[in-house]
This record gives sequence, C-alpha cells and structure tokens, in this order.
Amino acid sequence: MAITFLEQRKRLQYLFPIFGVVILITVFVLWKGFFVKEKPELIEEVIKPPLVKKVEIDFETLKSPGLEELQLFEKVPPYEGELGRKNPFISY
Repeated sequence: MAITFLEQRKRLQYLFPIFGVVILITVFVLWKGFFVKEKPELIEEVIKPPLVKKVEIDFETLKSPGLEELQLFEKVPPYEGELGRKNPFISY
C-alpha cells in the first residue's frame, strides 16, 4: 500500500504544531535557566552562620567493665625473610 501525498500532508499538519510546542518549551526552559536571575531572600538568612552545638564527651563509658577487660597488643616483630621480588610486574 503506497503512501499518497494526502496522507503525508495529514502527518505534516500534526507534526508542525508538535514541533512548535517543543521549540517553545525548550526556549522557555533555556530562558529561565540562563537569563532570569532569582532574587535572593533576606540577606540576614543567607549570611546567618550555622548553629554550633556543644560537644560533650562522656568519659564514664571508658570505665565500663567490657573495656577494662581488653588487653593491649604486643609489639609485632619485624618481618624476617625475603621482601618480595625485584620486579613485581613480571608474570610468574
């Protein structure tokens, strides 16, 4: 079934308005993004420093029986033996 010129014209009648709407939306988004500057809110709110909370350390948790049972690590002796290969990037 061949497409006649009338069917092509009907398609074009729908495509041109859709294409126009897409172009208008694109222009609107670009205009809002690049050319319209937002007004800043009150300067006092923008410059307001963040609230600093006071840090309190509870040293009583360090005295708990679970932590008192822990033991210190012994010193690790230095490695004795051959330390790697001369060229580690060659295959085995």
